[in-house]
Amino acid sequence: MQVAKTLYDECKSQGFEHVIVSNLYQESNPIVSEVTQYLYLKSFSIGKQFYRLFYYGVDKIYNKRKFNIYLKMGNKRLDELIQLHNPDIIIITFPMIVVPEYRNKTGKVIPTFNVMTDFCLHKIWVHENIDRYYVATDYVKQKLVEIGTHPSDVKVTGIPIRPQFEVDVPKSIIYKKYGLSSDKKVLLIMAGAHGVLKNVKELCEALLLDSEVQIVVVCGKNAALKQSLSELEQAHPNQLKALGYVEQIDELFRVTDCMITKPGGITLTEATAIGVPVILYKPVPGQEKENALFFEDYGAAIVINRHEDILESVTNLLQDEEKLESMKQNIKKLHLKQSSQTILEDIVEQSDLIMSNKSYAQALS
Repeated sequence: MQVAKTLYDECKSQGFEHVIVSNLYQESNPIVSEVTQYLYLKSFSIGKQFYRLFYYGVDKIYNKRKFNIYLKMGNKRLDELIQLHNPDIIIITFPMIVVPEYRNKTGKVIPTFNVMTDFCLHKIWVHENIDRYYVATDYVKQKLVEIGTHPSDVKVTGIPIRPQFEVDVPKSIIYKKYGLSSDKKVLLIMAGAHGVLKNVKELCEALLLDSEVQIVVVCGKNAALKQSLSELEQAHPNQLKALGYVEQIDELFRVTDCMITKPGGITLTEATAIGVPVILYKPVPGQEKENALFFEDYGAAIVINRHEDILESVTNLLQDEEKLESMKQNIKKLHLKQSSQTILEDIVEQSDLIMSNKSYAQALS
């Protein structure tokens, strides 16, 4: 949804007058959507085996004709949207197979494009009626080509992120805003609301023993976590900042030396834009684990699977200037600027070609 919103804003800036964002999965199957979201969130704690089986099992045996239920999921709502808005273009940021299947079902050609939101490939994204795939890296393109996608149907553009990550902001203003010192290392912990990192308070207590380290914990909507850190924050006002939801999160990315986070495709792309070395704790089996392995292999991340290893890994990294700089340079190499603009301009061009070829074919017939 965040990628869809970013593309929506880009569409408006490029002069599209009628742009509709639909969470088709939620709108067509609200109960199923709530259940699957619940199971996904549980995969951060007790449901890892379930999500592993789902993700890798489906990818291994996937054939869209065998997944007849998923093939039809959202069909009624999609038909309503198309009848109501008569779209010239459809952009997909979540793999709903019913969308490219619409062409097979009705014979109606609406140029349809996949904007893939991870650094790995799952076969459920792949369909013969996708006119072009926009992907994060050459690695994802290679995987698509290996399973039969024509190279010309895949364009490496990066993943769309909010434009605030691609503008220059003086760091001095940010240090002052958050009460941080530019003379000390900053560790950013993206704790969030899903139990991604356990025992945050205990970790902070241990890290605070080093007077040269400042810690910023972003708790998101997890009010209980923020409250649990309040006493520690009061005791160390110059070393620990516990924050709730932060709209301008790019500001903290700009002043941190490294951050602990989950390996979601969007968060990692935002890290590439600014060049933030990442520590990825216990990636959930599935796309997040595959993202983590890719970044680790690229020398842009450290993956930690045991809680007892976090303190040592963080401490060692913050003290290793050479490794920090190497990771920073490696992660920055993964960033492709202005992805949204590149994607939208290419989509318009490809859509014109598709509809011109359709008109030509109809004239011949």
